[in-house]
Amino acid sequence: MGEQTPQNIEALEIQARTLLAVFMNAGHEAVAPAIIQPAGVFLNVLGESLRARTYVFTDLNGEEQCLRPDLTVPACRLYLQRDPSAEKSARYCYNGVAFRFQPLSADAAHPREFRQAGIEFFGEQARAEAEAEILALVLSALQQAGLRSWKLRIGDLGLFDAVLAAADMPERWRGHLRQTFWRPDTFHAELKRLATNPARAAPAVPQALLQSLDPTDRALAQSRVAEHLEQQGAELIGARTLSEITDGLLAIAADARAAPLAKTAMDTIERYTAVNAPIREASTALRALFADAGPRVGTALDVFDERISLLEECGVDLSDAEFCAEFGRNLAYYTGFVFEVIVPALGPESPIAGGGRYDSLLKAVGAPREVPAVGAAIHTERLLSIVRGGRA
Repeated sequence: MGEQTPQNIEALEIQARTLLAVFMNAGHEAVAPAIIQPAGVFLNVLGESLRARTYVFTDLNGEEQCLRPDLTVPACRLYLQRDPSAEKSARYCYNGVAFRFQPLSADAAHPREFRQAGIEFFGEQARAEAEAEILALVLSALQQAGLRSWKLRIGDLGLFDAVLAAADMPERWRGHLRQTFWRPDTFHAELKRLATNPARAAPAVPQALLQSLDPTDRALAQSRVAEHLEQQGAELIGARTLSEITDGLLAIAADARAAPLAKTAMDTIERYTAVNAPIREASTALRALFADAGPRVGTALDVFDERISLLEECGVDLSDAEFCAEFGRNLAYYTGFVFEVIVPALGPESPIAGGGRYDSLLKAVGAPREVPAVGAAIHTERLLSIVRGGRA
């Protein structure tokens, strides 16, 4: 894997045709999104982990572009080019290269240039049905490409959001926790901070300025921040806007005046993120944990159980499927159901395939509103290495 010999390239092309045939037979249109994409679109939606690994350059017009680090965002942009109002449902499939810098040096399982074969399903209102369909289709394609055994790891960011919503805390704290969820150590440190001393350290910001900011009077706060920046001779060229700076300082000022998160809320969130079990056992454990959590969590649990039933109806074998509450994948645009397909020979850090729900992504790249969307991608070079190596 990783050595691009003519034999490897031919084998990858044969495998890709097999995967795409499965997707196209299921009603997905084959598309070829552009490799070069506007950098700003990606950097705004990918999240910290992948943002730092995206190859960015400035073209001759002075505009920032990037080599696509995945194909989901380019597929979203293609969908909106065809249907700017995002009113129609659409099913796409593709096979193409993606590019990601590997900070610990590239290796066979994590090359800087790799291929993805994937599917996207836009605009389907029956969310659980669409999720089950996508996962079942990916597993069918993997089987037809020669993969015989695997392990499913499943997460649910929609359930995580419902757990946060049930806890009594300011919305900005929920935002902090969502942003750090991708890094478990940072997430738990942030949760502990909110439950002990919510005030955030801001050594570069004068305390007098923070104390003068009233979170209930944003206009006055922005005026005072502008005055402070002018006194310091700070320019905003190439930096955050005055509005963004003001919002950040108001959040710091509000945290400094806030009462800590209740210990019971912290404990509930901690117990939720600790759930890691076979999916049927996880359902039972979650029901017990949130017996009195309120209607939003109850609804999310109903969706969780409905998805299990639909997956089984689609023929997905869940006997070796694991639910991990702390699993959210490393792409910040996911908003609900997420999954990865893992094989022992490569381990959990190198999944063969993965995907999930991303209802907010299309709006972030230009749609007039949020659009239901779910998709998945197969790392075809990893798949080929397992199948050819007799480890399938």
